[in-house]
Amino acid sequence: MIKKNRIVESFVFAIIGTFTLITVAILFAILFHIIVNGIQGIKWSFITQFPEDMGKSGGIFPVIVGTIYITILAVAIAAPVGVLAAIYLTEYAKKGKILFLIRFGTETLAGIPSIIYGLFGFAFFVIALGFRWSILSGALTLSIMILPTIIRTSEEAIKTVPMSFREGSLALGATKWQTVAKVVVPPAMPGILTGVILGVGRAIGETAAVLLTAGSSLNLPTSIFSPARTMAIHLYILSSEGISKVNSYATATLLIVLVLIINTCANAIIRRYSKILGH
Repeated sequence: MIKKNRIVESFVFAIIGTFTLITVAILFAILFHIIVNGIQGIKWSFITQFPEDMGKSGGIFPVIVGTIYITILAVAIAAPVGVLAAIYLTEYAKKGKILFLIRFGTETLAGIPSIIYGLFGFAFFVIALGFRWSILSGALTLSIMILPTIIRTSEEAIKTVPMSFREGSLALGATKWQTVAKVVVPPAMPGILTGVILGVGRAIGETAAVLLTAGSSLNLPTSIFSPARTMAIHLYILSSEGISKVNSYATATLLIVLVLIINTCANAIIRRYSKILGH
């Protein structure tokens, strides 16, 4: 019986390992294809110059600026709201139908296609509120998109904090908010930051929702009310319209590098924070 169980266990591990290797191989194949074709088009002038001939030549400096502006603004709006909502749902809200409906709504929002968010943002922010195609409209739409991810991830991170931490803090005379802010949130911060990173990744790579709300202007944005084109939209337009194969691959390579830099920096911050808490 023991021998049979070991054989089954070895078989299952072999299957898991095989599918893991296949997944990693596919990922590296995609990255290799994009980087090999895009590295030849990446030059300093490509990063610092303005596009010419609708992106067929020149650089993508306004596109990079637009991507950074929209992403930072979207995260700046969504992160505080998402974290505070998660704190309320885990620490203050009473169990019942209302809490169930809120969580059901959050999970439903996480599964809605991005084009639906784009249509809502176009109808509400661009037309109804009069923000027009702008960085603000795109950022507000993206903040709604990434909000469910931040809320759910932050909730799970807060739930991992042992109940004894809360009980000990309250027993020493701390208020509920002092317990949450100084005892519960700090240990949960690595998990919360992970949710924010996931939100950043989705915001940077989003196309449909941003195209309908921020526009696709190649001009350098001067304010949050200016239209802008993100790198994902620029890549989509160059590829779908066959404008420039070299520039499309170069843009894709820069986009991958940007995401890797953000993830590396964020993970370094999380590890450092975790070490501080460990001490």
